Amino acid sequence: MKVIWESGSSLLFAQIVEALAVKGIAWQKNTLITLLSRLMDKGYLKADKCGRKNEYIPLVTEQDFQVTQTRNFVDRIYKGNVSGLINRLVENDMLTETEYSELKKILEVDKWKKR
Repeated sequence: MKVIWESGSSLLFAQIVEALAVKGIAWQKNTLITLLSRLMDKGYLKADKCGRKNEYIPLVTEQDFQVTQTRNFVDRIYKGNVSGLINRLVENDMLTETEYSELKKILEVDKWKKR
């Protein structure tokens, strides 16, 4: 998905392979086809026929994808408890000092007063 988002438009299969190769990722053709098929099944991508080739078009933005994946992760691993995730990050020293400061600032904003 990242390769397609970075392109700013749709990509043909060969262009995806090339973009991955530039990043040092050399997947087998069938592996990549399987991944693209699964992304289409989940509604993240669509493929339009362009002659005999497929043109892959993103159906979601990177930000929307991140929100969905984050929500799924928190639901699956922490049973929907975001504070469990944050506790784990803090307790296990998984945040840099800068990240910790940024997180404190984010949490200090009273989001609920804006509603």
